[in-house]
This record gives sequence, structure tokens and C-alpha cells, in this order.
Amino acid sequence: MSQPTAPSPASGNAIPPALVRILAAAVPILIACFFLSRLHDHPVPPEMMSAAAVAARLQPVARTSGADSADKPATAALLNGRAVYEATCVACHGGGIAGAPKFGDRKAWGPRIAQGYAVLVKHAIEGYTGKYGMMPPKGGGSYEDLEIARAVAYMGKQAGAAFTEPDSMPVR
Repeated sequence: MSQPTAPSPASGNAIPPALVRILAAAVPILIACFFLSRLHDHPVPPEMMSAAAVAARLQPVARTSGADSADKPATAALLNGRAVYEATCVACHGGGIAGAPKFGDRKAWGPRIAQGYAVLVKHAIEGYTGKYGMMPPKGGGSYEDLEIARAVAYMGKQAGAAFTEPDSMPVR
């Protein structure tokens, strides 16, 4: 008695017979389900195909906000200096990490305050490396320049400077 052999591609029958039987049974069942569900005879209502309806369906389900200020909504309220300090600046200025002058330390802040508010704001926004340490741009945060200027004013004032938080960005 001879053993059955697997079909070879050269014989022209490359699809296994079991798969052919499964497809032969499944395809007619799927076609019957489609017609019995009556999905085929429900036209799309014209109002669903209007330009406004299509545009509404194509809107993204979410939006992300990056560090770029153009991504922020125009109506977003800018943070005051204390809020920026508490959210980001305290990480270094709270403990004097990486040479940062500690919050409220008049002795450490004195030489920096003497350089002037505009210089401190510039260093805070652009970053700074000096002989006692370094400051990453915007403290590593993603703030508006005005928010950083407000944080500088807040921290400087706590160390004895006569800075006030600005309502608009100071000229650099």
C-alpha cells in the first residue's frame, strides 16, 4: 500500500486540501450573513456625506502640546512666578543643586542681583554656565519667556531684590 504524499508546488496543487475545504465552507456562510443582516441595502444618508459632517469625522481625537509656544492655546493663562518656581525651579534652587543659589539666600543671590534683572532673565531663558555651576535653558521646563521672567522676579524678590513680576516680556 502506498503512503499519501504532500502535494508539491510542481504538481500545481500548492494549497493544502484542508484549507480549501475550510474556505469552501466559510465563504458562502459569510456571504449569507452579509445579505441576511441587510447591511447592503442601507444607503448612507446625504447629511452624513456633507462637507461639514466629513470634516467633523476627520478631526483628531486628541491633541498634544509641546514645548513650542505656538502649541499653547491663546487663551491659556500664563503662570505667575511662584507657580513656576514651585513646579520646576525648586528642584535646584530649593537645595542649591548644581551651584544654584538657594531660594531666599541673600548672600548667594547678591552678586547675581547686582548684575541686573535683564541679565538674570537672559540667563534663565537661554541657560548659563559659570564658575559655580550651570543653569539649563528655562530650568529644563517648557515655559513661556514671560513665565520665566516672572519666576526670576519672584526668586530675586525673596532674596532681597526690588524686582516685580512683569505683565509683559521685558526688553532683553
